[in-house]
Amino acid sequence: MAKEGTLLIVDDNRSILAALQLLLDKYFERVLTLPSPNQLISTLRSEPVDVVLLDMNFKAGINNGNEGFYWLQEIRRCRPDVKVVLFTAYADIDLAVRAMRDGAVDFVVKPWDNDRLVAALRNACTLARSQREVKRLKEIKRELTQEAPMFWGTSPAMMRIRELVEKVAATDANILITGENGTGKEMLTREIHNRSPRRNELMVSVDMGAIPETLFESELFGHVKGAFTDARSDRAGKFEVANGGTLFLDEIGNLPLHLQSKLLTVLQSGRVVRVGSNTPIDVDIRLISATNRNLYEMVKQGLFREDLLYRINTIHIDLPPLRQRHDDILPLAETFLKQYASKYGKEIEGFDKAAETEMLKYPWPGNIRELQHTIEKAVILCDSKSISTDTLLLRPVQMPQQNADFATLDDMERSMIAQAMERCNGNMTEVARQLGITRQTLYNKIKRYGL
Repeated sequence: MAKEGTLLIVDDNRSILAALQLLLDKYFERVLTLPSPNQLISTLRSEPVDVVLLDMNFKAGINNGNEGFYWLQEIRRCRPDVKVVLFTAYADIDLAVRAMRDGAVDFVVKPWDNDRLVAALRNACTLARSQREVKRLKEIKRELTQEAPMFWGTSPAMMRIRELVEKVAATDANILITGENGTGKEMLTREIHNRSPRRNELMVSVDMGAIPETLFESELFGHVKGAFTDARSDRAGKFEVANGGTLFLDEIGNLPLHLQSKLLTVLQSGRVVRVGSNTPIDVDIRLISATNRNLYEMVKQGLFREDLLYRINTIHIDLPPLRQRHDDILPLAETFLKQYASKYGKEIEGFDKAAETEMLKYPWPGNIRELQHTIEKAVILCDSKSISTDTLLLRPVQMPQQNADFATLDDMERSMIAQAMERCNGNMTEVARQLGITRQTLYNKIKRYGL
């Protein structure tokens, strides 16, 4: 069993200190001892202590436990990240239970059982380090997160979604967001999070399609040191990091069937167990999931668990593609123009008429994400006061033939995909690249249109 953590023992019986030092040196990286609590606070300020084993009485003839309560509160005030295990005589058990309500994590009675003592102290150390790691990860996440404001636009579909969001954001209801790639599912999730009572906590995003199956449990639920070959230290999973906040599971439709049951178990119990551990950890998250796939059809095909679908789908929001938000294209383009002109130090006033016409004609198969990337590239290339069609660089292959007669937008999109497949001789990677969409989205559309 690997040593880990720093333990501080505070007891006025030097024989007990010597016996505990001998016992616990085998389990902790460092074991510090104090025969009096007078140096307790200064020690906590100078040493990276994880756990304090604290006696409750220090003065001869006084067994009311008041000293223990006092020093427990001092530890919590000075180092709230340190966990306290109380050391008490049999007669003090009621006091120990009261002290646990005041913030201690466990208590051990004298004379002690070695196994019980070691287990209590190591569990407290694991808890201290886990919570400290989660706090560190949250601080890093806050520093790295750059929130983009939600652009609602004026389309009727988006206005209906806005009304729905205003109703459900304040609740903890699980939400499923569907829509094509690039329609702004993560941005909408952040808007919901920012309108919720959890706004001061983290929103943690997980791309379910990007997690290798072998690392699924470790990434979501965490692991302890030594759980597998590369587990060199304890690590909090995404559920723990998101505790108190919002967990966003993107591309949940890509989760293999045999892993869906593991996710469902955690959602039902509200607890995670790190890989290599038997200790359940309570987690409180608001779940928002997203996918570009038809989960109901996947349920019929036996590819997605029906009970998991109901669990994640209390509220369903379907985001429309950009081609159905025609009036929002130019305002969105202007928003991205201001953003990237500022980022790259360019003085660009807007788009010329030809560029605006081109953007309105273009079907944007990659949706808002494609528009954003197009405008960023145009800003980088632009050397004048306005962006022209020459700097937009919209690919001709993405545009329908001028003389084509399309009954619907779907007909136009089907024709564009068919043209791209013919030009690329069936190379799906190149087709997806030219159309500005992912391979998965391309395959979904090919299946949809029977190509």
